[in-house]
Amino acid sequence: MSKSCLCCCLSPRELCSTMRFVVLWFVVALLVLAQRADTNHAQTTLAVQLQDALEPLATAHAGEVAVSVRVLDDANNVTCHWNYQGQRVMPTASLIKLPIMLEAYRQAAVGAVSMDDMLTLRAEDQVPGSGILTAHFSPGLTLSLRDAVRLMIRYSDNTATNLVVDHIGLPSTSNTMVDLNWPETQLHSKVFRRDTSIDLQRSELYGLGSTTADDMTDLLVRLERGELVSPAACQAMLGHLLTCDDTTKLPRELPAAFTVAHKTGSVNRSRTAAGVVSGPGVKFAICVLTDKNEDTSWSDDNAAHVLIGRLARAVVDEVRAEATPHAEAAESNAGPQTRPMSVGASGPLVESLQRTLNARIEAGLGVDGDFGSATEAAVKKFQLANQLPETGRVDSATWLALGSLIEEDEPVPAPEVVNSVQLPLAPALDVDAPPEVTATAWTSVDMVTGEVVGEVGSHQRLPIASTTKVMTAYLVFELANSQPAILDEMLTFSERADNTLGSTSGVRAGESLSVRELMYGLLLPSGNDAAVALAEHFGTRLRVAAAASVQDTGGQEPASASVSYDHFVAAMNRRAAELGMDDSHFTNPHGLPDDEHLSSAADLAVLARAAWQLPLLREVVRTRVRGAQVLGAEGYARNLRWENTNRLLGQVGFSGMKTGTTNAAGACLIAVGKPVEGAGELIVVVLGSTSSAARYVDARNLFAWSWRQR
Repeated sequence: MSKSCLCCCLSPRELCSTMRFVVLWFVVALLVLAQRADTNHAQTTLAVQLQDALEPLATAHAGEVAVSVRVLDDANNVTCHWNYQGQRVMPTASLIKLPIMLEAYRQAAVGAVSMDDMLTLRAEDQVPGSGILTAHFSPGLTLSLRDAVRLMIRYSDNTATNLVVDHIGLPSTSNTMVDLNWPETQLHSKVFRRDTSIDLQRSELYGLGSTTADDMTDLLVRLERGELVSPAACQAMLGHLLTCDDTTKLPRELPAAFTVAHKTGSVNRSRTAAGVVSGPGVKFAICVLTDKNEDTSWSDDNAAHVLIGRLARAVVDEVRAEATPHAEAAESNAGPQTRPMSVGASGPLVESLQRTLNARIEAGLGVDGDFGSATEAAVKKFQLANQLPETGRVDSATWLALGSLIEEDEPVPAPEVVNSVQLPLAPALDVDAPPEVTATAWTSVDMVTGEVVGEVGSHQRLPIASTTKVMTAYLVFELANSQPAILDEMLTFSERADNTLGSTSGVRAGESLSVRELMYGLLLPSGNDAAVALAEHFGTRLRVAAAASVQDTGGQEPASASVSYDHFVAAMNRRAAELGMDDSHFTNPHGLPDDEHLSSAADLAVLARAAWQLPLLREVVRTRVRGAQVLGAEGYARNLRWENTNRLLGQVGFSGMKTGTTNAAGACLIAVGKPVEGAGELIVVVLGSTSSAARYVDARNLFAWSWRQR
């Protein structure tokens, strides 16, 4: 039997039908391929746009940055994934509380715990830092696991977090992250309880927790899809995230119509945020991790906070731009684009439109830069009043009818009016006047004579942040002048010292090191914990020395660490009075904010002159990097590396002395230096500069001006 082709076996009618089917199938296949090509092109285009918009922001930041963005469609499919160092392992700070919440809901789903389980607050559970349980509630309070999770997410409550971790077990979060294929997302210890660490090496590297930006956005996407634990649990967790009260990071530059289900974290040098951002036509998961930030201030305008906000807004702008149909571009290839503005548009031009509509027809619009239904209705009302088609879209005819746009709340006059104004001139530049600086107060003083070269507000009583530690160091080194052996005494850190907020030397409770080494930990990384440890160690001795100097031994008080700390603070105030620092009052040895902890630029210059006479202090404050070893009670040894926070030490001519930064004080600096050739050594003190970088610019300008006056 001979072989024959299929066509030979078919009738003409059957052959025609078959050919039509083949042609139809081929056309459909081409359409599908074309659609996929368009989709892939759109994804590629958006990724390039995100790269161009986001990477320059990340690389310009003074610190380490990792970013991950996953853009979602209406079905929560990832349409674009862009990252910058997305797989780099970084500290989480309190962002690790998001995985802790996930683990609590996972355990509730399998019956290991219940979200209705009642947790009891104990005194030993209360830790410092963010939240409300420690500051506002007493031991004995009971609350549900669900409520503890809400406090952990909404207020980033550290005490609530530890209650949750105790209930679900410390290792469980890390184990589940490994099971979910996020092995670098790890919880290392309880909050402010480094002694509970289950991975000492990672604790040393990353602190409370670690993750990657890609891990966090993957987690958030799966949460948004309802794929983690159960859809109901995912909705409950997203509900918690929507209540997060931190508006300084992801939400800071987003349009009013947007929502953010997010969690953030902040410690001294690390600032983090991750969340799902949703708004008209836009949805994406984003994670930004920063570490080793140059700006360690606690203001809302911290550089890392601003970066995170700008990155989120840039994603919104790029996704919106890509979503705008190219078909709505101008029909003509010549001339500018004439696409009408309509619902969904945003930005400064929309703000100008809203102001102008308010002026032309008293529309009563909020000027928020988002073109929504209220703006559309106002446009229609204006078009009706001007006999234009009521489309609600601002086309060229509508722009023409609106006239000159109002750019600010006060209308800008016509060009001929503006051009006819003769503006007054300020007096000529005084080349001998002190430079303009951002500092609230400053002084420049001759180190040898104490002569004031220049000053502004130098006796204004202000917060002084960690410049306080010059007095702390001065008392210890002054005591060492008469008792050199104290520098070789071994000092053991207390829990109180270890739990001190803010900048840290990194020594843990129970670890020991010599007083000599700890002075570097006090003055280089500006260890608040070191200040407390030194106050506890030396306060009683300073009181006894003072009593002996007036032939009054007084009664024998118990030499507890708390009592010794109080004696140390009293010694600070006593020495300030002896030095004539009449503007100064100290309430602690580190400079953390207190309404009564104040000094002035003039007083700090007096203190700096006195302290500079101590050779050991000079040696420490001019050191840029120092390595030290601490000893644990269990017998282990651990190495530390301290970097001096004073950036002026990187420039020839500068030799000390101390930085300080808090929200209340701004950026402060006591600086000592002299030119390579020429005049003698000067002290410059700046208080309340606007940023970490600004204080160094202020100080350099004041040094240069002061040297010209000599």
